[in-house]
Amino acid sequence: MTKVTYEIVEHDGGWAYKVGGTFSETFPSHADALAAAKIAAGEQQVAGRTEGIEYEDTAGRWHGEVSQGDDRPETEISDATKSD
Repeated sequence: MTKVTYEIVEHDGGWAYKVGGTFSETFPSHADALAAAKIAAGEQQVAGRTEGIEYEDTAGRWHGEVSQGDDRPETEISDATKSD
């Protein structure tokens, strides 16, 4: 099973969560970024419909694939800062 880690980081004058090389929007506080990461991680585990998805990799190339609605990743939050 795939594991996706949401990492809480300082970003662009505030806080964000990062998955791989992709940052979320910037939040004003660590607590806001952590709450948003928890919501996103929880939503990613909810089963859905099988459908096509597109995503951009770290090299800027776009990919398309079919995502099975019941094939959800395991998620975790990494928060090395533990401060606000």
